[in-house]
Amino acid sequence: MMAMENKNTGNTHCGCDPYLLSLVETKEGPTFKKASRSTGLLLASITGGAAIALSVVCYPFVSPALRRVVLPYVPASTKQVENVMKALSNSNMVGGRKMIDLGSGDGRIVLAAGQRGFQSHGVELNSVLVLYSKFTAWRQRIKNATFSRQDLFKVDYTKYNNIVIFGVEEMMPELEALFEKSLVSSSQVIACRFPFPNWKPSHVIGEGIDTVWVYEV
Repeated sequence: MMAMENKNTGNTHCGCDPYLLSLVETKEGPTFKKASRSTGLLLASITGGAAIALSVVCYPFVSPALRRVVLPYVPASTKQVENVMKALSNSNMVGGRKMIDLGSGDGRIVLAAGQRGFQSHGVELNSVLVLYSKFTAWRQRIKNATFSRQDLFKVDYTKYNNIVIFGVEEMMPELEALFEKSLVSSSQVIACRFPFPNWKPSHVIGEGIDTVWVYEV
């Protein structure tokens, strides 16, 4: 009799019918697991979607850094723009109203030159910056300022008498060799931030990080 009482106590300690309790536990278990799985999939989808969106936005800014030669996007200061404009205004080249900016970034050099009557063009690998520059030129109604997504090593430099480059120190020797082969006579190269290693500038404008070296070919 004591054994029977212990058995009944073990099955009815919560006051519930053992059979009904077994049905509830059987039905609720898989339902809870299914809800948890659905929630996990939803969170994974949201996280994955956000990661893809972030990659799409950041790719145009990161992809140029994956190339052999890198021109990082560093906006020109107001003083740098002024110094470049001074160099352009002092140009005595025949037909010297055509200018190209290599690594044009947000387009401020090209736009400033366009406002001063130059037929100016910007070359940039970052497609987002190219679109931004085109929009700015359209908004400011500067029709003689154009932009394209292009590799600077594939540009036809015979079309331009003024070449502006905001380079990095590591690539200046390679650019110097490129210009020696591709530039036409009566050309002017305006180097910003870093000079060419072997060329001697005709004159220098500014100082510090705003320095502009002007080379006449």
